[in-house]
Amino acid sequence: MGTGAMNATRAKLLAAAADTLREDGAAGASARGIAGRAGVNQALIFYHFKTVSELLDAACRHAVDEAVEHYRNQFAAVTSLPGLLAVGRELHQRERAIGNVAMMAQLMSAAGNDPVLAGAARYAMRVWTAEVESVVERVLRGSPLAEVADSAGLARAVSASFIGLELYEGVDADGAAHALDSLERLGVLVEVVNDLGPIARRALRSKLKGAAVVR
Repeated sequence: MGTGAMNATRAKLLAAAADTLREDGAAGASARGIAGRAGVNQALIFYHFKTVSELLDAACRHAVDEAVEHYRNQFAAVTSLPGLLAVGRELHQRERAIGNVAMMAQLMSAAGNDPVLAGAARYAMRVWTAEVESVVERVLRGSPLAEVADSAGLARAVSASFIGLELYEGVDADGAAHALDSLERLGVLVEVVNDLGPIARRALRSKLKGAAVVR
């Protein structure tokens, strides 16, 4: 099998595995089903990926990498936390329509029983969090909050919130929308803090430092 044919077969398997996970869930992902969807012999799954779990892992990582690449320029253009949350809203709608929200839900559900899929879930969280952290660091630069904010921890909280909201929306769409609105109001509050005059900024900075010491 030539390199081009191998790459084409691998791409078919990755796409079929991702669609299977989105539509049938981790429990419904079998070598036969994925191979049938891809239109290839199921033995090729084990040739290229060794196990079905490793194929699902590769498919999830590929989907995450594609999604992050799609939004990289928009993340780079964000200059405020409300701007980040606006991108998050668009991302949420797109990822739900594509089926990546369902994929993430399946990863989180299967992670407790499958260490390979747990690794895929961690990878997804790590990649998204890295993008968010770079934005958080940039938008807080020069803010009174920068001295006390933990950018890495805040980025994880934002990423976890969005993933939680994506899963929550399937149960309570109105509640998820309300929670997202609350996140946006917090972003506006940060902008208000950044617009304070020098005296108020010094007072706030002193107060925040005191709170950080007490904690």
